[in-house]
Amino acid sequence: MKNHPTLVVIGGGFGGIELIKKLRNKPFDIILVDRNNHHTFQPLLYQVASCGLADVSITSPFRRIFRGVKNFRFRMADVSRIDPEKQLIITDIGEIPYDILVIATGSTSNFYGNQNLEKNSLSLKSVADALTIRNTLLREFEEAITRSHVDDKKVLLNFVIIGAGSTGVEIAGSLAEFKKHIVPFDYPELDPGLMNIHLIEAADRVLPMMTKKSSEKADEYLTKMGVKVWLNTKVQDYDGLNVTLTDGTVLRSVAFIWSAGVKGAVIEGLKPDSIFKGNRYVVDVYNKVNGYDNIYALGDVAAMISDKRPAGHPLLALPAIQQGHNLARNLLSTREGRPLNPFTYNDLGIMSTIGRNQAVAELRFGRFHGFIAWFMWMFVHLIRLVGFRNRLSILSDWIWNYFTYEYTFRIISQPFRKTRCRDCEE
Repeated sequence: MKNHPTLVVIGGGFGGIELIKKLRNKPFDIILVDRNNHHTFQPLLYQVASCGLADVSITSPFRRIFRGVKNFRFRMADVSRIDPEKQLIITDIGEIPYDILVIATGSTSNFYGNQNLEKNSLSLKSVADALTIRNTLLREFEEAITRSHVDDKKVLLNFVIIGAGSTGVEIAGSLAEFKKHIVPFDYPELDPGLMNIHLIEAADRVLPMMTKKSSEKADEYLTKMGVKVWLNTKVQDYDGLNVTLTDGTVLRSVAFIWSAGVKGAVIEGLKPDSIFKGNRYVVDVYNKVNGYDNIYALGDVAAMISDKRPAGHPLLALPAIQQGHNLARNLLSTREGRPLNPFTYNDLGIMSTIGRNQAVAELRFGRFHGFIAWFMWMFVHLIRLVGFRNRLSILSDWIWNYFTYEYTFRIISQPFRKTRCRDCEE
């Protein structure tokens, strides 16, 4: 590999993985750098959080994905800075030089500068986040059983979700199913009516990125499931117990889940004018970062601005996958002296599931809701998973859950901690 350029990829998400797959055993010496040793299928994180799937079912180790790929190396590290002058990245395991750098770091939760929200919220961007939510969910029920005052039980079983995009809607729906199918049987000492699920959205409808009809259908499903949907409502503050809304309403909860916004996970070191609003790198139609000839960005962290897309592409898996594919082709074309191919997003549609037999889907060939949309959602997510083992594991879990109404993975995997409910009885 000495005569081949060193291609460093930061981030093993959808874009980074697709890029490496297309360049396997090609004339590049590839180094993948990631703080974790595995790829995570993020669209199913909410099912891990709500006890429906095991974390190992939606993850796949990088070394297994690329086993036998001769031009691939992996380094588990945190990247703190990029030095474009010296062409190296600075990490907690040392410096790693590159000839070509691809930044595919994805996104992180955006709390819009509110430190209390950032400090006290639960978010859902990683397996660790999903397990934290799962542990919190189960711990609150265990602790609620020990409380003698009804008001204390209500605080512990009050779940507040901020943001009614796909993630928020999916979490709310899965918690509603947990309430209906698990609480009466696992916690017979508790009245299921003590558990409340609030979904708060600043826009005038849920799933604002979809059509009004799909939003209305999703709202209908959620309401029938017992979710309390708040529209045209913003959160002003959260101190770990009191959720203060901008209209003055205060909800008391120790389970506050933030899914209201994301921002790009940029890395220090590049020029300020290479960064767009929302912490995303400005890239051209070839995913090259503004101001650099050998640095590229993919997926959520990349903002490819155009008249048609003034805010860049949606922060979804599909644009990242397609950009990774196209960049791989262009890197090979550069090596072989062929013309480059500008990126064109092939929008296949969007879908969101709310619960058992209930989903909404807007695809190129039509709009669907109910069981058909739910079945399509399951099929699409299965085929996108990395690895046959993962597909088989998740399919078997889904079938079991569907026919038994049994959410299998209800184990608290962290030491029990007292709740943050400061005002509850001691």
